[in-house]
Amino acid sequence: MKSLFDTVSFECSKNVTKSYSTSFSTAVKMLSPSIRQDIYNIYGFVRFADEIVDSFHDYNKEELFELFENDLKLALQNRISLNPVLNSFQHTVHNYQIPNELIQAFMKSMKMDLVKSKYATFAEYNEYIYGSADVVGLMCLKVFVNGDQEKYNQLEQSAMRLGSAFQKVNFLRDLKADYEDLNRTYFPNTDLSQLDEQSKNEIIKEIEGDFDAGYKGIIQLPMEAKFGVYTAFIYYKKLLTKLKKTPSVEIKNTRVRVSDYQKIGLLARCYVNYRLNII
Repeated sequence: MKSLFDTVSFECSKNVTKSYSTSFSTAVKMLSPSIRQDIYNIYGFVRFADEIVDSFHDYNKEELFELFENDLKLALQNRISLNPVLNSFQHTVHNYQIPNELIQAFMKSMKMDLVKSKYATFAEYNEYIYGSADVVGLMCLKVFVNGDQEKYNQLEQSAMRLGSAFQKVNFLRDLKADYEDLNRTYFPNTDLSQLDEQSKNEIIKEIEGDFDAGYKGIIQLPMEAKFGVYTAFIYYKKLLTKLKKTPSVEIKNTRVRVSDYQKIGLLARCYVNYRLNII
């Protein structure tokens, strides 16, 4: 039965999320059960696309991405795919009427990673951020507001800024791997081989502005989504705080992380704030 195949597909997307990001999967668990699976479905899709361009070094990435892109097109067109992650994703796309332009913007940024190693101008940088992060926030927002277009319009900019903040934190945290393993430089006008405290602090100030704008949207989210998104927000804010305290020379040579013990404390703090209605 198709329903059984869909169930297997949903489990696949859930397992992709849990396997690739324990922190994000924890935040998803804090969402209402009514929307949890759809966020798994979105994450599974973006994770697989990102994995092609970031990890499959011994294979023809361009060819693999083209196959994935074609399978995506057919999945959206036919409302089914033998790729369980794409089958899950198309279900969420159609159920919440996620605009195709958001999906195409994401795929465009992923393809940029196949050919670009440096973003020399802020125009290029902002275009990449929009496609790789902002639109993912907007896809999730479509699920969170569940068809309320007025609410979507109201929270659109905040969702984009929050997506930007998460992505930029990842860039700063993964600076060493991106620069040394993938030969990528995302931040414009910044020589990562000579990253100093001034450059680091300018990047952090930019991210803090994104977080401030994103928080204004979090407090207006429907109850089904607020706790989960707030949990992710607090985790990434903690990561940024640790990056802020880490000397620039160490950021270039290590990967800053939040310990499991700290994550438990952050989750408890989020729950208390949520229950006291102070977010």
